[in-house]
Parts: sequence; C-alpha cells; structure tokens
Amino acid sequence: MAQSRTRKGVEKHRVVSHKAWIEARRKFLAKEKKFTRLRDELSRQRRALPWEKVDKQYVFDGPEGRETLPELFDGRSQLIVYHFMFAPDWDEGCKHCSFWADNFNGLGIHLNHRDVSFVAISRAPLAKLEAFRKRMGWSFKWVSSGQNDFNYDYQASFTPQEVESGAAFFNYSKSDVGVTDREGVSVFYKDPSGAVFHTYSSYARGIDMLNTAYHYLDLAPKGRDEDALEFTQSWVRYHDKYEL
Repeated sequence: MAQSRTRKGVEKHRVVSHKAWIEARRKFLAKEKKFTRLRDELSRQRRALPWEKVDKQYVFDGPEGRETLPELFDGRSQLIVYHFMFAPDWDEGCKHCSFWADNFNGLGIHLNHRDVSFVAISRAPLAKLEAFRKRMGWSFKWVSSGQNDFNYDYQASFTPQEVESGAAFFNYSKSDVGVTDREGVSVFYKDPSGAVFHTYSSYARGIDMLNTAYHYLDLAPKGRDEDALEFTQSWVRYHDKYEL
C-alpha cells in the first residue's frame, strides 16, 4: 500500500500490477466517455434555453472611454461577461474571483476567433479596476458598472437591505449572499439588427467550469484537498501573496 498525506492526514492507497492498472483505467475511461457525452448534451440543452431581450440601456466606464452594452460586443455577435466581485468601497478585488481571473489572460484571442468577446464587469470605479489589474498583471478587458444597474439586474450585486434580509435573489432562489457583490457569468447575443438578448447566467459553483486550475487539481491524487478546511477555498491567496 502506498501512502499519501492530505489535510486529513496520511491515507493508504491500493497499488496493483501494470496489467491490473490498465484494466481499472479502461473501466474508468468508459465512465469518462459517458460523462463527456452527457456534458455535450447538457451544453446543447443550455444553448437551446429561451432568451430574453435586453431593452434597458447600460453605459460602462472602460479603458477606452464610456461604452454601451452593445459596444462591448466589439463587432462580434456573442459576449461573455464575468461578474467580478469588486464593490465600490473595496480596496482590492475578491481574491477568489482573482483565482478565476488568473485563468483569463490569453483567453480572448481564441474566443474572438469563434465570434465571442469577453469582458469582466465590476461596480468598483475604473481607477480601482485599472490599478488592481496592473498589480495582478492581467490583460483582459475590465469595465465598471458603478454608474448603472447592470450588476443588480443580473443578480451579481445586492442592496444592503437585501444582504441584511438573508433572502436576496441569487442563483435563482432566495439566498443569504453575505456580501453586496457576488460572482457569476452572463452571456449575451446581438442579432444583425443590433438587438441584444440575455441567453444564460450562472453563479456560485456553476462557474467551476471556468477555473482551469481546479480542473488540473481534480486530476491530482489529492484532488482539491479542501474537505478539512475551515471553508472551501480558504487556502486561496492573491497570486502575489502566496508564501514562497
């Protein structure tokens, strides 16, 4: 038996011959292929969900000046928005959203070639976003919704009263959100006439699929190794704050 140390302590693991290893791997591969087919079908059903038209006008503050929601498409027909937790009175963005955002650099050029634009949106003023983005070394587009209702309309921000009530509408049910700003992703489509439609939004663990680092950890023997932590992701730091 091999031993591995996790946050729970030392665990023993079965060790077999190469022939037995291949046989076990083949059996598990069948499950992986079934999961892949199920995921493909779920993605198809996601794309088939009904849309809602966006009639409200939103103007954002960005590095290139003020831009409307249609202008954020940047000449493409599809737009993916990451709702980055950064309230106007915070000194820095959420460290957990920063963990996600560390996966975003280099993403845009590939999405652009599939007719998709990508942008992060937060309520903090542009000056704070730009300063934090520079500190973290990020290059993706990030705009401020601090002067409009975008975050509130798409369940990414909440009034102090909603937070205090413990029953804000988040992730499609009444929830104790804890803070005024939460994480999520929203997707939009712009048709040839210029009309914009909201096609999809997801929050909480629904955005796991956007974190490449977590997918790599899921492959490792210890996995995410978070079960014994005070709370999930309590180990996460800003990438410039980890101890060497």
